[in-house]
Amino acid sequence: MEQKRPTFEELCLPHLGAAYILARLLLRSDQDAQDVVQEAYLRALKGFKGFRGDNARPWLMMIVRNAAYSWLKKHAKEANMLPFDPAIYATSTDKPLSESSREERIQQLREAFKRLPIEAREILALREIEGLSYEQLASALKVPLGTVMSRLSRARQRLREEFAGIRHTELQDGL
Repeated sequence: MEQKRPTFEELCLPHLGAAYILARLLLRSDQDAQDVVQEAYLRALKGFKGFRGDNARPWLMMIVRNAAYSWLKKHAKEANMLPFDPAIYATSTDKPLSESSREERIQQLREAFKRLPIEAREILALREIEGLSYEQLASALKVPLGTVMSRLSRARQRLREEFAGIRHTELQDGL
């Protein structure tokens, strides 16, 4: 008996939320992210005949990524890219954070993430938020495994630097 092949809807629609989150993180705009996800799903639907497997999530995330990059190229002058300004400050605390302090740090982390270049946001989002393995990242990005590891390391370091800079600025402003 022939096994029924899963439909596009069964494999791809459950990942609509994840696709939007990735697009939103890369583009930093709700409306642009919605447009990119719509474009990505159209591309995925057109290419679905060629999809083999039962886990469409990594495949779909790469289509969203590529659609986001296409959008950025098309709208390069409109994109609000922040230049890199390294600021490395070490701050630590051994005390548990209050709820308001915790929320403030989450907001600072979000702001630091927004300041990252798209390549850093992309690899962090795909690994840390979407949970793609190093092997899946290497395959999807068409780079060696070592390149994935070094990009992740640099992106994490950059995030730490941006976060420290934001915390330092807010501490200076608060004095």
